[in-house]
Amino acid sequence: MLANRTRVLTSEGTEPKEGQSVVYWMQRDVRSVDNWALLWARDLAMQHDVPLHVVYALPPPASSDGSDNDRDLPPALIQLPMTKRHGAFLLGGLECVYKELKEMKIPLYVCLPDSHEKVGETVCEAILHKYKAKIVVSDFSPIREYRQWMELQAVPILEEAKVPFYQVDAHNIVPVWTATDKRQVGARTLRPRIHKVYNDYLQDYPDLKGNSHSVDQPKFDRVEYESFLQMDESVESVDWAQPGTEAGMKQFEFFSKNGLKIFHEQRNDPVQKHVCSDMSPWINHGHISFQRLALNVKALNKHANGAAAFIEEGVIRRELSDNMLYYSPNDYDSLETAAGWARESLQLHASDEREFVYSLSELEEGRTHDDLWNAAQLQMVRDGKMHGFMRMYWAKKILEWSESPVGALRTAQYLNDKYELDGRDPNGFVGVGWSIMGIHDQGWKEREVFGKIRYMNYNGCKRKFKVEEYVAQYKGAAENAANAVEETNGSSNKRKSLPSSSNSKQKTARK
Repeated sequence: MLANRTRVLTSEGTEPKEGQSVVYWMQRDVRSVDNWALLWARDLAMQHDVPLHVVYALPPPASSDGSDNDRDLPPALIQLPMTKRHGAFLLGGLECVYKELKEMKIPLYVCLPDSHEKVGETVCEAILHKYKAKIVVSDFSPIREYRQWMELQAVPILEEAKVPFYQVDAHNIVPVWTATDKRQVGARTLRPRIHKVYNDYLQDYPDLKGNSHSVDQPKFDRVEYESFLQMDESVESVDWAQPGTEAGMKQFEFFSKNGLKIFHEQRNDPVQKHVCSDMSPWINHGHISFQRLALNVKALNKHANGAAAFIEEGVIRRELSDNMLYYSPNDYDSLETAAGWARESLQLHASDEREFVYSLSELEEGRTHDDLWNAAQLQMVRDGKMHGFMRMYWAKKILEWSESPVGALRTAQYLNDKYELDGRDPNGFVGVGWSIMGIHDQGWKEREVFGKIRYMNYNGCKRKFKVEEYVAQYKGAAENAANAVEETNGSSNKRKSLPSSSNSKQKTARK
């Protein structure tokens, strides 16, 4: 492993003390294979002739700090309850790792912090008192809460105990702090930096060696963990995506045989089945390393155009998302992080009259006049994953139909994080940000509501794919649109009245 994949979080000069173990704090990269952080922690344990222990902190119950009580906005991520969909996938993957590590005599201990503010303290209690660590290694995430747990909460405790704390970027092929020292304006500026060192970092992984020391194995109490998470049962698990590395690699093998060869041509057509990899749930939850996928695509040595497009999306675009969050840690989920032109343009048009304004419940239930938008929303709610092209259209329409850009941004983030198995991650924040506030984009022709933000419309989608076939896949999408039109025509609210005939209805509603 290249040395600059690692950084030291504690002060320089903090040397390993007399301890009894090395502890790997696993949080983002929940897998026992293809994990640079786990591999390096094991190497350190072998160097010091001590056992390796792994700890993981379950996300604490949602915070209700009341910061948004005076605003009619959906909850932010930290206030969003864990859904059954996310919780089952998280625990399923964690249990797979527990069993895999147990076979190598490496114990995995699950911490249950009382609150967001107590995560670092709770983990350090296990690190320092339960396992008496001499060195701590963690993986890396640019998500604000993860950084607070590690950098603001755990670092002072470990410094006081004189235990060095190292962090390894095991998620990106090129470590986020190595690729560039500042936030990039877009893919065009990050791409050459990644390409310059890509082959240096695209190394294959060695096998993980188990503990040779005798260690106690903690129990994996799934019932207790499910109770702790206080899951929202209304968002159910999906059958198509099963947690764990093995299930994720089966999905990738299917894509390699069926979708890779046409990925460059058809990835933006939501009607086509089995073109996209659909790997984001496993990558997001850390069950799969994208570096492993890149290595496998390289070894396959087929479908050059499809492979190039897949690497562009999975390396450049994905690592660009980590770059944005890492270098804008305090405001990546607000309009404050937008470029000046975008922020000023949105503010200038914030008071523009909206032709349609929908409530959160109408949006969440897919009850708008737009059958295409409804289909995308229902796909997300039912399948746990919306097609990537549709997610752009979906978010832009939320901007168009919300009372303010601030409300639109929060609504899109909320729905994405609540229903998407690949939500609650950097790609989600940046994807919504691109659509609503022009992140990594440029200014376009100015128009009402959008200002200079790139515009997308229904007719543009019709030119790209067979809209009616996509809509037909999601029962209720067309019916809900027809009902919304009927309700609008019969109401006296501020929404524009629509004609009753279906042809003229579409023309008016989707211009």
